Amino acid sequence: AMGDDQQTDEYTVSVCVKDGSGPYNFDFRQHLVSLCKEKNIPFKLDIYPYYGSDASAAMRAGAEVKHALLGAGIESSHSYERTHLDSVEATQQLVDAYLLSSLVEA
Repeated sequence: AMGDDQQTDEYTVSVCVKDGSGPYNFDFRQHLVSLCKEKNIPFKLDIYPYYGSDASAAMRAGAEVKHALLGAGIESSHSYERTHLDSVEATQQLVDAYLLSSLVEA
């Protein structure tokens, strides 16, 4: 959901740095960014200060996992959401690249 201070757009995959509950795993995020650069997948890094994800909830509950957040950039979350097919395709490309990549070690 694009806000006034956000970097994402409706044409790229958004990789979240942190949300309202704190940062996502740095090594995991760097791995996703490296995959985007290696595979020429258009991406933007962003912060969602008023958002929380299932991964964030799992971390608050005590899960010991590496967590990350990515998704298609959209306009107007929770109302009439819109995006461009390019964003959906970039998201698909990143998910595919991640599934075929090595595990994130740290």
